[in-house]
Amino acid sequence: MNINFVEIFSVFFVMAAIIDIFGSIPIFVSMKEQNKVIKAGPACLVALALFLAFFFAGDGLLKLFGIDSASFAVAGSFVLFVLAVEMILGREIIKNENNSSGASIVPVAFPLIAGPGALTGLLSLRADYAIINILIGLLINILLDYIVIRYLDKIQQLLGQNFIFILRKFFGVILLAIAVNMFVNNFFVIIDKVR
Repeated sequence: MNINFVEIFSVFFVMAAIIDIFGSIPIFVSMKEQNKVIKAGPACLVALALFLAFFFAGDGLLKLFGIDSASFAVAGSFVLFVLAVEMILGREIIKNENNSSGASIVPVAFPLIAGPGALTGLLSLRADYAIINILIGLLINILLDYIVIRYLDKIQQLLGQNFIFILRKFFGVILLAIAVNMFVNNFFVIIDKVR
């Protein structure tokens, strides 16, 4: 076991940049205003389980369900697209089903925390870093995600309603662009495979 703090630090920042939990704050606030239940614990545990499953099983896990990583990314892009439209227009599209997990699993755990980009990004780190350091860096990221989601109300009070409103619209457009980019890039990968 070769624990390297530089590698852990590097993995943490790479994953934090991809997950961008602070950029998701307006999305979480928007969902809470629509009375969607977000539980930090279940959301982060499911996201961690997805990361670990994808990290160790990778493409084999997707092939088990008969899908490839490009199709997986396209599916995730649709969810992100709908979330972006909700944020920009201020309309509820994904209805609250009033179940115990609420929005904790979809869309918080997937695709906001453990999205296609984050899952594939985690896999790509295996080429440069020791597995133990990647796992520690991932755990620190999940802890950060938990803190942000758990204390969302306090963060919202600190930032203020007007700033949150502006952030929501801005990040809605950014999220829309990410969703479109993710769709286009992976759609053409699928088309090339069909040819």
